Amino acid sequence: MKKYIALITCTIFAVIFSSLPADAWALFNLKIGKGKARVVFLDGSAQVQSSGQGQWRTLKLQDALQGGDEVKTGAKTKLEISLPDNSRVRFAGNSRFRVNKMDVGDDKPTNINIHMAIGKGWANVAKAIGGKKNFELTCENAVAGVRGTVYRMNVNDDQSALVKVYDGNVYVSGGGKEVLEQPHVVSGAPQKIAGPTVVEGPKKVTMEQWTVIIKAMQQIRIGGDGKAGQPEDFTEAEDRDDWVDWNKARDNEIAR
Repeated sequence: MKKYIALITCTIFAVIFSSLPADAWALFNLKIGKGKARVVFLDGSAQVQSSGQGQWRTLKLQDALQGGDEVKTGAKTKLEISLPDNSRVRFAGNSRFRVNKMDVGDDKPTNINIHMAIGKGWANVAKAIGGKKNFELTCENAVAGVRGTVYRMNVNDDQSALVKVYDGNVYVSGGGKEVLEQPHVVSGAPQKIAGPTVVEGPKKVTMEQWTVIIKAMQQIRIGGDGKAGQPEDFTEAEDRDDWVDWNKARDNEIAR
């Protein structure tokens, strides 16, 4: 099966939302634990804020990212991070993410989770050698999990998302997010109402749960309401743009 080399994708997995102000972006959560993520490619500008510190500083090539670090990229920026398991995650401009933790070790399975809130990303997941690996690229309404593959995720400002798979299989699942159910509001002309009664307050409700397997050269769209469409094929010709071409070229460089 044809293999590409990665630039997260990122969300895990994409789209740049340069029209959004920085303070309106939700965060990516890049869960990394043992070890460090390191910046191995940076074209443009990015800033990092360490946990517990209010000031942002310039992120530079070869900088290490530790748990609690928060990163935001400037417009038209390309940022690539190398993880301790040799997976590569790339972010486009106007992205924002936070490093939480990563579990990587010789005596236990590798578990990596990257939560994409908005933006454009590409993931090239290193295949596990002699052990189990769980790599998940998530967004607000879905989880895309793999064991050795190349895929990307686009997350829009309305929390709709698009997952595209280039190599291997990806399971995409939704549901499990709890939201507050808003109290019922009645509009119209004033009317007589009954006396005081006990009214049930806001409660937590769970979104519809689903799981779909996406194969190579397939994609799936997830609506802002968390509902998924049917998997559909896509071609290399219709998929091409500057972001995809750059990621594939980057993957080829790393594979040499």
